[in-house]
Amino acid sequence: MHIRRALRPNHPPSSRVRRTRKGGTLLAAAALLLASACSSGDESHRTAPAVQAVLAPLPSSTPSALSPYYGQKPTWRSCGVPGFECATMKAPLDYERPGAGDVRLAVARKKATGPGKRLGSLLVNPGGPGGSAIAFLQQFAGAGYPAQVRARYDMVAMDPRGVARSEPVQCLDDRAMDTHTQTDVTPDDRRETDALVDAHRKFAEGCGARAPRLLRHVSTAEAARDMDILRAVLGDSRLNYVGASYGTFLGATYAGLFPGRVGRLVLDGAMDPALSSYRMNLDQTAGFETAFQSFAKDCVRQSDCPLGGRGTTLRQVGDRLAAFFRKLDAHPIPAGDADGRRLGETLATTGVIAAMYDKSAWPRLREALTSAMKENNGAGLLVLSDSYYERDADGRYSNLMYANAAVNCLDLPPAFATREQVEKSLPTFEKASPVFGRGLAWASLNCAYWPVKPIAEPHRIEARGAAPIVVVGTTRDPATPYRWAQSLSRQLSSARLLTYDGDGHTAYGRGSSCVDSAINTYLLDGTPPPNGKRCA
Repeated sequence: MHIRRALRPNHPPSSRVRRTRKGGTLLAAAALLLASACSSGDESHRTAPAVQAVLAPLPSSTPSALSPYYGQKPTWRSCGVPGFECATMKAPLDYERPGAGDVRLAVARKKATGPGKRLGSLLVNPGGPGGSAIAFLQQFAGAGYPAQVRARYDMVAMDPRGVARSEPVQCLDDRAMDTHTQTDVTPDDRRETDALVDAHRKFAEGCGARAPRLLRHVSTAEAARDMDILRAVLGDSRLNYVGASYGTFLGATYAGLFPGRVGRLVLDGAMDPALSSYRMNLDQTAGFETAFQSFAKDCVRQSDCPLGGRGTTLRQVGDRLAAFFRKLDAHPIPAGDADGRRLGETLATTGVIAAMYDKSAWPRLREALTSAMKENNGAGLLVLSDSYYERDADGRYSNLMYANAAVNCLDLPPAFATREQVEKSLPTFEKASPVFGRGLAWASLNCAYWPVKPIAEPHRIEARGAAPIVVVGTTRDPATPYRWAQSLSRQLSSARLLTYDGDGHTAYGRGSSCVDSAINTYLLDGTPPPNGKRCA
């Protein structure tokens, strides 16, 4: 379902052209059946007192048991993409037991092009969790970030443990994943509810069976510690970093653990580490409703809007889409799929959600909805859904959704522990989003059956002593609501909040020269924007 901490790679900077969540981009949310949210399970968490626990920094000196990792010398080699080099780095599987085995992490870089003095390495992460940072670097950031930034920094990416090229977590085969993504997430009776619960269980059991060793060691805290080893391996005294969506949680965790090693950190589309999974999923549900209303306002002004014309109210637009979903629930429509899949309610909903991440996808969504609603052709919405799940034309899935669940379910307790808790919360979720609320509530049950117990709880991150950190929030962001950026900026002792008054997920490279200029100046000169700066 939606992202817990930005799932997908983000589509960063510099050009106004932003891809709509295709393979190798920023995953900011997970999909309907894979709603990665995690925290305690009942509605009491809506009124729980503010979280008091604060992430404690690690000792500034490197433990002797970790010295061999910090002293690695990578062997860089060509990796098939012109201008990029690749290497493999080792990290301890378990930081509490460094001698118990290693995990091999894939790294890629594109060296600074000049002119100008080299500023070190700039690590990028597109989010997810589960998005491939290397794919993001090679397909976008390595050429799409501003030329002046690429001139001064070696652009670097590391796929986090369990992701893509770094010992990827696997859970289901492709055919089973096809079945999983089509499971009805708005059950109408006991039989459909049992089928949904069974789908969550099978997914969790598959992950446990295929990755029993790694599944206990893919937490965000461990990935942040891996980043510090990479910093040392690259020869940098401080970490410079741009993280989007879930990448902001990863970057903030690094700052909390290693505040004295923070260089220039940009956290775009910020997560709030102090939230429970329940609260996070509920906030995201409201965020997708806000994004849908922005889409609806725009849609009815267009001549090709299949949901109504000028004079149509936002409620009517939502009611028409909801009615269309109900129709698909009863009677899926053809989608021209080589594997025989038809477009049902779940895949259609995922397709619509995928388009909420980027305003540039709205025309494509109008076209897809028109084909489905008026021509009984679900191909356009199926393509959007497949791009969200990173399913290619041959029916193969990346490990995005598997890693997403693995990280989320390890990081925090589940949003819901039982189906009864979901049922009690349905009115709350449906109030937050009449269109998406029911499905997103049921999708939030996914961590309840996870084979590994969560290792952490919601917490504040203060990173006292860190250099200035730029936190970026978009006012109508569907996946990481703006108030999350506000909250994180209040937690981080050195944060500067930069606000983008606009639509879509994340802000850097989305067309605002104000945002881009502020971030570029910070990355190049070290001068952060004034706290509270707003851009349109």
